[in-house]
Amino acid sequence: MPTVQQLFDLSGRVALITGASGHLGNAMSHALAEAGATVVVSSRRVETANDFAASLPSPNGTQHFGVVLDQMDADSINSGFADAIAKAGRVDILVNNGLHRESAAHDWTDVTPEEFSTHIANNTGYFFLAKRLRDHIVQRRSSGSIVMIGSMYGVVGSYPAAYEGVSIASPVQYHALKGGTIHMCRHLAVYWAKDNVRVNCLSPGPFPIPNKIHPEMERRLCERSPMQRMGRADELKGAIVYLASDASSYVTGQNLLVDGGWTAW
Repeated sequence: MPTVQQLFDLSGRVALITGASGHLGNAMSHALAEAGATVVVSSRRVETANDFAASLPSPNGTQHFGVVLDQMDADSINSGFADAIAKAGRVDILVNNGLHRESAAHDWTDVTPEEFSTHIANNTGYFFLAKRLRDHIVQRRSSGSIVMIGSMYGVVGSYPAAYEGVSIASPVQYHALKGGTIHMCRHLAVYWAKDNVRVNCLSPGPFPIPNKIHPEMERRLCERSPMQRMGRADELKGAIVYLASDASSYVTGQNLLVDGGWTAW
């Protein structure tokens, strides 16, 4: 029987994560590296990817890598995934965390068809990148883990009172995207289980970037949350290692909510 330490150990595994240098991606990338994985981080800029990869911890002297990958572009998905294999030798774990959004988001009152479609197109990128991992695993006759990053807002509706008078409403296109991400995870899990590829979703609750949220909105969200506070990025580290590792070897098609109890109401 493997020990708990062995189950969570990612030594010898290669993890590719998109959106690695962002607020939540940063914490998850560090968690994978701290668990022993070789981490391949992607960005649309090679300098960003390489600099962030070099900043990750290497407890076993593991080397990390950066690749250029734009999930909104099919050619970039293919070239970026191929580059990850070329640099790291293989990929065992994929974390679909990157999120392309318009610089000035709009809510249901004024979102354009183009902005809505662009947001939903993130799921197109998630799928084709996941399929590349699945095909790679099958070709190697190995096993793999895919983690899609969802949201509590892919499970429940918005909380309008949190936004009223201080911000635009929670964007409808974001809710549509994340709800689709969660269900796509279930769909792929049942098809790819026979291929030894697990597909799960990790859905954070309120994890605002510190000092980037309106104080009144934060107060309202905390008041609504059972735990009465916002989440910290490091509170996703255990969850991502669990879903990526053998600790969850009999778990697929599931959506793990890390939301301070928000969706328990």
